[in-house]
Amino acid sequence: MAGAGQRKGKKDDNGIGTAIDFVLSNARLVLGVGGAAMLGIATLAVKRMYDRAISAPSSPTRLSQSGKRSWEEPNWLGSSSRLLTQDMKTNLSRSLQTLPTDPSAADTDFFRPTKPKPSAKRSQVELKKSRLRVSLQEKLFAYYRRKVAIPADEQARAKQAAVDICAELRSFLRAKLPDMPLRDMYLSGSLYDDLQVVTADHIQLIVPLMLEQNLWSCIPGEDTIMNIPGFYLVRRENPEYFPRGSSYWDRCVVGGYLSPKAVADTFEKVVAGSINWPAIGTLLDYVIRPAAPPADLTLEVQYDPERHLFIDFLPSLTLGDIILVAKPHRLAQNDNLWRLSLRPAETARLRALDQCDSGCRCLCLKIFKAVCKSNPALGHLTATQLTNVILHLSQEESDWSQDMLADRFLQALKGLIRYLEAGVLPSALNPKVNLFSELTPEEVDELGYTLYSSLSEPEVLLQT
Repeated sequence: MAGAGQRKGKKDDNGIGTAIDFVLSNARLVLGVGGAAMLGIATLAVKRMYDRAISAPSSPTRLSQSGKRSWEEPNWLGSSSRLLTQDMKTNLSRSLQTLPTDPSAADTDFFRPTKPKPSAKRSQVELKKSRLRVSLQEKLFAYYRRKVAIPADEQARAKQAAVDICAELRSFLRAKLPDMPLRDMYLSGSLYDDLQVVTADHIQLIVPLMLEQNLWSCIPGEDTIMNIPGFYLVRRENPEYFPRGSSYWDRCVVGGYLSPKAVADTFEKVVAGSINWPAIGTLLDYVIRPAAPPADLTLEVQYDPERHLFIDFLPSLTLGDIILVAKPHRLAQNDNLWRLSLRPAETARLRALDQCDSGCRCLCLKIFKAVCKSNPALGHLTATQLTNVILHLSQEESDWSQDMLADRFLQALKGLIRYLEAGVLPSALNPKVNLFSELTPEEVDELGYTLYSSLSEPEVLLQT
């Protein structure tokens, strides 16, 4: 058997053995016996390494019962970190047994591309949303510059025209109707508050009435048979002690209540019938004329060849801390009601919030107002309703920086749709007041449909 093993060794390493014998035979001639011995030992070590390397798959390492390596495995192999321990070999064998042996299974399962992890999908969706938000942000700012913002010189000219008209009307009323108890008139509205959009074409001239506090009282609309929060009846009090005629405004009492329509008719006779507006217009270098019906108590002022300003005369009264205006309810049967004026307080709160954090609330509101003004299907939405949508959203979101304009615009759009679906938009300052109460069901449906249709692509709202 030893001879067979030697023959097998010679057969396996025929090439390497011949080379080693040639080297050793020549080394004896050159190096002598001592040098040849040294070279022989080194060569033998190399040959052992080579043998182990090529015979490792067919000759696994054998371990003794004590756990020590067999003498057949050189000690230098134990220091290699690449060698597998017995436990590692067992685990590897078990793992290999689980691999599919059917070629078709290997094609369909083993080599199938791995599906993206849910986190990867989420990151892709978030990246897409981020890009869309940046795109919408750019379009909103571009729309504001192109469509919403009013040039400063146009605003200044319109305000000056309103101031001139106010001064002329004040002088006329003091001269012709000195017994009419009025407080100082003042300008109001979005143009005065720098919230007007598209064109400087509208402003309000508030005409405050002076009422005797002991002769008049306010009754909330929800306490009446009409049950309309946000409106008031102004009742004449103490008629047994102060008979009719004790107050200048008794001439406007209908059924025991001060009628806003009767007050408006009184001013209409003065504004439209008693004042010579063409003459005043010539003096001021304007073209002034009363607006065509149904715009009551409205003057149309042409202060530039292509620019017109509409001035609404709005009678107002204050009883205690309640401010009412003679802006009638849309339903004719409620024309005896005075409207609660919340706009000054709403505007003040909106501007104060923006001043505290340099926010974009007013900017967002102006974009919405321009969209509604340019889109006939959204014409029934008022500035008050849009302002309250922004105020409600301000209670939910604290970050109103300029970079968040697109996010807040979309949130306000979705919030407005939810309010329309519910048919209720509570006032941010007086939750009992439903700001949609004057809209018909058909108008609510049309508004909701138009806004919902644009939800998937809000850029369409900016194309009007």
